[in-house]
Amino acid sequence: MASSETFGVEEGRGPEVVRWMNERSRESGARLEARLYGRTISTANFGRFELFSWMGDPQAARRLLTRASKRFRVRVIEGGYKPKETVFRTKKYDYAMVKRGEKTIGRLEFEAPRLGRGDWTLRGEERR
Repeated sequence: MASSETFGVEEGRGPEVVRWMNERSRESGARLEARLYGRTISTANFGRFELFSWMGDPQAARRLLTRASKRFRVRVIEGGYKPKETVFRTKKYDYAMVKRGEKTIGRLEFEAPRLGRGDWTLRGEERR
C-alpha cells in the first residue's frame, strides 16, 4: 500500500492537519505527501470527516496521522486495512479505524466501484 484515499480528519481541520503532516514529513526526510481532495464522509456515530489521499511510506503516514490527532485533538480515520479473505466482488472494499490519539474508537467500512472512477462511500460503521 503506497497510497490510500480512505484517510480522513474531522471536518474543518483538514487543511491545517494535512499542511502539518507535509511539513513534518519534509523535516524528517520521510517520503510522504498528503492532499485533500474535496470529499467528505458523514458518519452517524463519529461526525463528518474530510477525506485526504497520500502517497509514500505507509508507516510514516500512520505515525504522522496519530501524532496529528494528538496535537490537534481531533478524530481521524486511518484507512487501508484489508480483509484476510480473498473473495472476488464487484466492488472494492476498504476498512478503516476511527482514532482519537492512539485510542481506536470505532471502525468503518468503505466501498467503491471496481471499474471506472468512483468515489468511496461509507457502507458500515461500528463503535468500539
